[in-house]
Amino acid sequence: ADEVSAIVLDLGSHTCKAGYAGEDAPKAVFPSVVGAIDQMEVDDNTNGEKNSSIDSKAGVKDSERKGKRKLYVGSQSLGFRRDNMEVLSPIKDGVVMDWDIVDSIWDHAFRECLLVDPKEHPMLLAEPSSNSQQQRERTVELMFEKYNVPALFLAKNAVLTSFASGRATALVVDSGGGSTTIAPVHDGYVIQKAVASCPIGGEFLTDCLLKSLESKGVVIKPRYSFKRKETRPGDFQAVDVDFPNTTESYRLYSQRVIASDIKECVCRAPDTPYDE
Repeated sequence: ADEVSAIVLDLGSHTCKAGYAGEDAPKAVFPSVVGAIDQMEVDDNTNGEKNSSIDSKAGVKDSERKGKRKLYVGSQSLGFRRDNMEVLSPIKDGVVMDWDIVDSIWDHAFRECLLVDPKEHPMLLAEPSSNSQQQRERTVELMFEKYNVPALFLAKNAVLTSFASGRATALVVDSGGGSTTIAPVHDGYVIQKAVASCPIGGEFLTDCLLKSLESKGVVIKPRYSFKRKETRPGDFQAVDVDFPNTTESYRLYSQRVIASDIKECVCRAPDTPYDE
């Protein structure tokens, strides 16, 4: 049979990257946060009751919660403003807190981005160097029981970075969205006791930029909060639009997207050392 390439998934605190093993870049890169709307309609409640016909109490609770919450994954879905939509992250301090959201992110990567059937591809999942045994077991359980993958391998981010540089032994400095991790790799294995992490990452710098702009009187308007209006033929003016049902988390997410673009395009490291 034809050789089937493996799928590589890297779920970080800021973005999720998915693609094929052996290629230079991932096929899909999208935010690892999702939009969530509580579904309180009668139809959704009745569907939740039908789905919750499970003997175990935990199963009933999970089914009812899934029936009452609708998740929107991906840049396009998050870019469209919806009333009462909260922006939620499944990861807190490097630990997965909501596996329902992780499940929806993986499903989006398989079905919408890569357009593959996970049953037909081996999986390589990147995991943090400080991942716990419980997190690994839950990941393997989801992959085998829900997606029925034929093969699965969990690799630590530091090891993958080291191998990508052509070295089996290296000191890897990984500065991500939520934190910065320094991990020594020796012969393809992470020296777990020597791993050090710092809670400063890209999102912290984005928040600092937001506060710096606000202190100078510069207000970042989300793209949904204004529209272009034609005052005279050929003459347009920006007019504010009020959406009272917009949540604070979505407003902050929209502002962070713009501030992140400014940070990546304009900001640079200073030439001189920082002096307090």
